[in-house]
Amino acid sequence: MGRRKAGSLIPLEVQILEIASQQSESDELYGFALAKSLSDGEQVLTSHGTLYKALARLTEGGLVTAEWETPEIAEAAKRPRRRHYRITGEGQKALDASRAAARSTALIARAVTS
Repeated sequence: MGRRKAGSLIPLEVQILEIASQQSESDELYGFALAKSLSDGEQVLTSHGTLYKALARLTEGGLVTAEWETPEIAEAAKRPRRRHYRITGEGQKALDASRAAARSTALIARAVTS
């Protein structure tokens, strides 16, 4: 299988951006919570490794930011540190473009089948 076209998103990346775009500033979006949100939806998450690879691609592409919480917060909660993710302006633009492409594809499909 060849490399993806620059700027294209796979369905999992679109789902991640959808969830991230719905988060308020006070919501904490971290890997396990994201996996749970994805599993609650229509598609079952097959692997946490797949999720973290997608998050890494989105971070490297500037579509989400990633920031580790402070050790003190994790220690107080008696759990490992969490890496928090937020959608960026570029991520929102990519999500909007993906939504527009999906609508366009749906319109074409309807026109062809009508």
